[in-house]
Amino acid sequence: MHNAASVVSAQQPPITARKPAFRHILPRNLWGWSSVLLALLLAMPVLVIAGHVLLGESTVWQHLLATVLPGYLRNSLWLALLVGSATVLIGTVCAWLTVMVEFPGRRQFSWLLLLPLALPAYITAYAYAGMLDFAGPLQSALRSWTGWQAGDYFFPGIRNLPGAALVLALVLYPYVYLLARAAFAQQSANALNVARSLGLRPLAVFWRVGVPLARPAIIAGLALVLMETLADYGTVKYFGVQTFTTGIFRTWFGMGDRVAAAQLASVLLLLILSLIVLERWSRGRRRFASGGSRYQQIARYRPSSGLRWLAVLACALPVMLGFVLPAGQLAWWTLSQGLGQFDRDFAGLLWNSFSLAGMTAVLAVALAVLLAFAARMHRALVVQAATRIAGMGYAIPGTVIAVGVIIPLALLDNQLDSLLRARFGVSSGLLLSGTLVALVFAYLVRFLSVSLQSVESGLAKISPAMDVSAAGLGCRPWQMLRRVHLPLLRGTMVTALLLVFVDVLKELPATLILRPFNFNTLAVRAYELADDEMLIAAAPSALCIALVGLLPVLLLSRSLERRTVSTAAPQVPGTAA
Repeated sequence: MHNAASVVSAQQPPITARKPAFRHILPRNLWGWSSVLLALLLAMPVLVIAGHVLLGESTVWQHLLATVLPGYLRNSLWLALLVGSATVLIGTVCAWLTVMVEFPGRRQFSWLLLLPLALPAYITAYAYAGMLDFAGPLQSALRSWTGWQAGDYFFPGIRNLPGAALVLALVLYPYVYLLARAAFAQQSANALNVARSLGLRPLAVFWRVGVPLARPAIIAGLALVLMETLADYGTVKYFGVQTFTTGIFRTWFGMGDRVAAAQLASVLLLLILSLIVLERWSRGRRRFASGGSRYQQIARYRPSSGLRWLAVLACALPVMLGFVLPAGQLAWWTLSQGLGQFDRDFAGLLWNSFSLAGMTAVLAVALAVLLAFAARMHRALVVQAATRIAGMGYAIPGTVIAVGVIIPLALLDNQLDSLLRARFGVSSGLLLSGTLVALVFAYLVRFLSVSLQSVESGLAKISPAMDVSAAGLGCRPWQMLRRVHLPLLRGTMVTALLLVFVDVLKELPATLILRPFNFNTLAVRAYELADDEMLIAAAPSALCIALVGLLPVLLLSRSLERRTVSTAAPQVPGTAA
């Protein structure tokens, strides 16, 4: 899942903001060159995947191209279309209601609508599959009330493409909601007041003024949703929908052709990069400034009683369907098993998952501090570009990164083993590709952007005058970082640690491909048990991931609540929507 805490700040900077002036092109010291080398290392998986496009077509690739590749493309595009449409509708409407309409529970819904971010899509899929299956509570209650038997009634299935789209939309709509809500809250009160004075009703103001002004933010949120949709593996695999991610797994493990798997990953990478270009283009072409130099608070509508409760229903349904029902089902399954499930094996899963996530989080924050500090101290064009390259991994699906990691590391392992056998007659085995080294490296490529955005945001709040003063007192860069910046970045680094920790805990496809033998995490155990239709047994692991996932959501909700309180708007008796 994308960095939730940084989504709010993803708005386009003010038009008056100036881009940093580059003093020179190449770095001139060790700090600059180290950031460039680190960026190239982190970009290696993507470069490996892109390089396989130039390789000759294998027999397996020709078979895929003639048989299943059109289906992968069709299903992926349909899934993206359904999920994108649903998330734009839910996120935009809920954002407008919580900003512009006064109704019971509005302030609470402003952060409750974020709760689905705590649940990975594949865990929500497991919960809904268990609730809606033939032996689930809903159909069991239906048969109990009516006396029907199997075959006496029709019940729509969820394990299909529309079902996968529904689950993904319920989990991913907060991306659009966050950006749209920030855009609506920052819109010009003058423009909205002029629209009202011209006699436009609230619905017309929303459609003809609010949505066009917030269009760049909505498109940015939509791009994030589509990237997450195309990168999903657990949900589509469990629901039997054949997409690029499931095809990569099948080609790699089922057919044993790494070249064809890498070429298939390159097609998915091309789709993701197209979405990134679209999002950047939309932000570049659509910019709006405030209608006046003085900030004016937006007056909220006070609709009739019936419409107020309709607004409550519109905001409550996504929360109920996206978090309360699946989390409640997981909690019920967990409690029904008693305490015997929390045995030594479960403790081992917790240790594996938490230690792996903690180690990755510490490394990611340390590397982010080094990269961000190097970019702050040295305005060389190559250093700035290296920082951006190092942070691009979050947009790449975990499946693609895993394939791009294992190919060069396996080659390096084989070369090292051959060298040691020839020179010393000993075998090194799998030092990189068969150990946690490959898994942690893939996590760093994938999630470094999360910590990098947080650290850069914290550094931006430190005045450059402090750097000048420290340098005037004779502090070298290392001393300046240790004595000045790190103490001021303490809160920011804790937030970055938490965000990376949770993201690593949720990651499934990269862990499935790169984990060592007999090494399981909570995400892998939940996936394996659910894949064997042992949903109740998978509930404790899934619920643990969900509870940990609540931490950054609660952190984000507190930030959102402070913003809401500080910009509380007056109310105007208004026209019904």
